[in-house]
Amino acid sequence: KRRVPAAAPRMADPHPLFDDTSAAGSGGAHRGYGAPPPAASSSSSSSSSSLYPPPAGFLSEPVSSLAVAYGSSLAAFNLLPQLDRFIPVGRLKYYFAVDTVYVGRKLGLLIFPFLHQDWQVRYQQDAPVAPRFDVNAPDLYIPVMAFITYILVAGLALGTQNRFSPDSLGLQASSALAWLILEVLAVLLSLYLVTVNTDLT
Repeated sequence: KRRVPAAAPRMADPHPLFDDTSAAGSGGAHRGYGAPPPAASSSSSSSSSSLYPPPAGFLSEPVSSLAVAYGSSLAAFNLLPQLDRFIPVGRLKYYFAVDTVYVGRKLGLLIFPFLHQDWQVRYQQDAPVAPRFDVNAPDLYIPVMAFITYILVAGLALGTQNRFSPDSLGLQASSALAWLILEVLAVLLSLYLVTVNTDLT
């Protein structure tokens, strides 16, 4: 009687078309359909937290601490009185003490000067009153706003001609400031030549 040879064991295909997920456990490399995702490890959470430090740790950086120390040192040395020696902040505040009513009246005075009769500046205890109380008082608010408006209008005009660039605004401001300084020097020189006493000198 002939013996039927036993079937040889089947060799595993080294290149399977599909992964066998029938015997995979919950902690295996392969997960079955519908299995919950693996829990995030502590190393990944710590790495993500190190990439994005909490906002509270921002102030502990060296640059921030250096800035805080520098600001406190400036306050300790009382910078404002030292700055007042070179820039008279108290006197500049007087020239910017204006309100909306004063600006409207002053613009009307500049446009229609012939309608104004009294040009005398009022004084109170040997000191001129604030500009918002006297339309004849000098101010710096309107000249500064006129200067800024000129720069903005010049930038708008350059933009309508497709010639605008950020450098052009700086060039316009520098040239306008240079011409303004020349005008002030010319006025002071003319006052000096005709020997007119004024508070400007």
